[in-house]
Amino acid sequence: MEGSQKILVVVILGLLVGGTAWAMLRPAEVVEKTVEAQIVNIYSARHYGIERAFDQFTEETGIEVRFTHATDPALRARLKAEGRFTPADVFMAIDAGNLWLAAEEGLLQPIESEVLERNIPAHLRDPDGHWFALTMRVRTILYHPDRVDPAELSTYAALADPKWRGRLVLRPATHVYTQSLVASLIAAYGEARAEEIVRGWVANDPILIDSDTRILETLAAGGGDVAITNHYYLGRLLNATPGFPVRVFWAHQGDRGVHANIVGAGVTAHAPNRENAIKLLEWLSSPSGQRAFADGNFEFPVNPAVEPHPLIAGFGAFRVDPISIAEFGRLQPAAVRLLDRAGYR
Repeated sequence: MEGSQKILVVVILGLLVGGTAWAMLRPAEVVEKTVEAQIVNIYSARHYGIERAFDQFTEETGIEVRFTHATDPALRARLKAEGRFTPADVFMAIDAGNLWLAAEEGLLQPIESEVLERNIPAHLRDPDGHWFALTMRVRTILYHPDRVDPAELSTYAALADPKWRGRLVLRPATHVYTQSLVASLIAAYGEARAEEIVRGWVANDPILIDSDTRILETLAAGGGDVAITNHYYLGRLLNATPGFPVRVFWAHQGDRGVHANIVGAGVTAHAPNRENAIKLLEWLSSPSGQRAFADGNFEFPVNPAVEPHPLIAGFGAFRVDPISIAEFGRLQPAAVRLLDRAGYR
């Protein structure tokens, strides 16, 4: 390839992981690892509306973006299997817990960047520079306005009240969104009180659906009255159907603030195009990058200088729990054990 240096390496993969064609490598397969001046390779668990941002980055910098999509755990497994032969420069995850795990497992390298530190608030990035939030997703309470008076709503704990029995729709315990939410409850109240809250949800016999979009569609169809989902799923549905009959309620506005998680990314430990990876992260944190990246999926920008998309700005102002999101990863094992003890499946 013109202008590039190619290094031929042999990678013995004893593990197959999910994802695109790259994830279907066979054991003892010969892989061509490419080191080039004008590319950056991303392993991404985020898949909604990212092409626009990457196209704009390429137009502005001349650096081509190549990305591979799979789940966070599958991409981490793949990075482990590939080791120093990985072609990945950036690992992008949809949950702070997965970024924390990637850093703990030695899959990311620390980055010092005045641009990233200036554009991203401290509580939304790893204190040691292994990963950085790029957008924010608020996991809050959604309801059907014909069947629920918002005056009845307040906190996640209040959904344990028996009046919500048979009316509550939640994501299963196996999903990282649920695990991070429960980790935030542990951080806020301690493990005993968090377990009491979760046992209250279970006692209300919630409908468990492993898709935030289908949860909201269930509310709209009358299959439940109140749910917990990420805000942007409602943004996407309202963008497609302006009269979609579900409303958002910001939880915990009277005390600690609503639970928020992130889409974030870090530079892989063996990134062949390290400088391009840093350029991409810095650009994504800039006003131009934030606009292109956050608006593609109705998420909230993390750069305080950038306003959210008008559709989600219409949801109203809110306070976010100021907890360091690194806690979601640290407390995730305890959250998983708690969910199991409480009988949350």
